[in-house]
Amino acid sequence: MPKTSRRAFAAQSLAAMVAGASAPLAQAAPRASQPRLPLLRPKRLQPGDTIGLIAPSHAFFEREPFALAIESLQALGFKVKEGKHLRARYGQFAGTDAERAADINEFFADDGVAGILALRGGSGCNRIVDKLDYGLIRAKPKFFGGFSDLTSLTNAIQTRTGLITFHSPMGSSEWNEYSLSSFRAVVMEAQAALLRNPPPERGDNVIAKQDRIWTLRGGRARGHLLGGNLSVLASMAGSAYFPDFRGAVLFLEDVNEPIYKLDSCLSTLRLAGALDSLAGVALGAFTKCEPGEGFGSLTLDEVFDDVFVKPHKIPVYRGAMFGHIRRKMTLPVGAMVEIDADAGSLQMLEPAVA
Repeated sequence: MPKTSRRAFAAQSLAAMVAGASAPLAQAAPRASQPRLPLLRPKRLQPGDTIGLIAPSHAFFEREPFALAIESLQALGFKVKEGKHLRARYGQFAGTDAERAADINEFFADDGVAGILALRGGSGCNRIVDKLDYGLIRAKPKFFGGFSDLTSLTNAIQTRTGLITFHSPMGSSEWNEYSLSSFRAVVMEAQAALLRNPPPERGDNVIAKQDRIWTLRGGRARGHLLGGNLSVLASMAGSAYFPDFRGAVLFLEDVNEPIYKLDSCLSTLRLAGALDSLAGVALGAFTKCEPGEGFGSLTLDEVFDDVFVKPHKIPVYRGAMFGHIRRKMTLPVGAMVEIDADAGSLQMLEPAVA
């Protein structure tokens, strides 16, 4: 058999490469989501309980926010125990990654602490999500709450342990009547609460304009509740801490993000397969989310229509009172709910706490 010349071999190789390039490429399968674990319910919080106050994200640079947060929690009837590194600073963060993670692990290990609440958000929780002791958390489940940047921790803990966590006000939040009423019903009174906006007030306008619900696609569905801050959630895609969204009711909010960035984050969730099998979608406040300077932009209406309404026949509504707003409901991450997009509500199907 004659030897193939280098020139002939090169020609054959080039032809094979061209043929391969013209062949259709197999679409890469998205990374498998983590399997869902049996639900764990923390004990309800009660007046007199000790709350462990943590700062897993940004630091505060003044003394006043610490004092106001502690006074607020005490006014709710709780005792407050500060994390060892609550007042630490490392750049913009409240301590190093190891310090911030250690406060969480130590409070889960502390039998004298009934629940753990974040002082504030910011950024940095993704830096410590792989430093939590999930075996300890599953062995000693307790209330864990916060929102915004805490989205990575509330979803990671729920995914890796089955523990219901809470998209709730933080220590430095405004504990107004609506926020407190929702928190008490869900976390302290063990109600299978109906989570919805209060009736919108008309004031001296001919119609009510504030706190309105907008139904994008009507209907009802049931599923486990997952979500939080959109940009933080998208940053988790592909990791071992990304939830299983199959059959889930997804809730989303965000703040200070241009619309093109939100569109990109939603594309990330779509490409990760997170939107393929949802039961429904509840959209909260997208505060100060506007077109970026110098950019042409779709509207938020158009983005939500393109991502949720047109490709899927599931209930979707917008305007729910959670996110970066004064009055906000407490949402149990991982709990079973029924979404009613016509009424603009999430009905918990069972208590989230024991």
